[in-house]
Amino acid sequence: MANTHVNPTRMELTRLKRKLATTKRGHKLLKDKRDELMRQFLELVRVNKALREKVEAGIAAANKNFVLARAGMPDEMVNVAMMAPTQEVYLEVAERNVMSVDIPVFTHKTRIADANNIYSYGFAFTSCDLDDAVNSLADILPDMLQLAECEKSCQLMAAEIEKTRRRVNALEHVIIPETQENIKYITMKLDENERSTQIRLMKVKDMLLEEAHHYKERQAEGFAV
Repeated sequence: MANTHVNPTRMELTRLKRKLATTKRGHKLLKDKRDELMRQFLELVRVNKALREKVEAGIAAANKNFVLARAGMPDEMVNVAMMAPTQEVYLEVAERNVMSVDIPVFTHKTRIADANNIYSYGFAFTSCDLDDAVNSLADILPDMLQLAECEKSCQLMAAEIEKTRRRVNALEHVIIPETQENIKYITMKLDENERSTQIRLMKVKDMLLEEAHHYKERQAEGFAV
């Protein structure tokens, strides 16, 4: 429905036409952005699903090895073996911009350059199941970080998709139709004013012609007398 408070002038009509052209361009760009975000989001969801299955399988295997290690070793020995780790992991967080969405990028490094130096105990009094459990957790750590990065990226992209979708709907169903209605309203008002002006000019012309005709008749009567 047209806004009846709009000023029906040619300047306002020009402004609204420019606004409509800009809005349509913005609508197209937002639709393209939404579609590309959806495409990348679906790719991330597939990667996230595969990573989650891999991480869950790795954690399940590590838990199984820990259970076997606890079954074959006294609890005190297991606690002493894991009490003082020799390796430390440092996590670095950066950001990467994807379609105006800042998604996190996780990288990690260890305190000791040798990534295999993960055992904080001697092998003489521990079982191989404990070694397998520690090794399983060390192997699954990069995948766990990648999974965390992927899940956070999915959350951020989903929020951006929803925000972009609302903007597209607002432009498509509210702003563009209202602007078009206002343009139509102003155009009709200007046409109506132009027709009224033409009618007034024609009436004035007829009145002037009629007045001129009467004047000539009066002049002719004066000459005749």
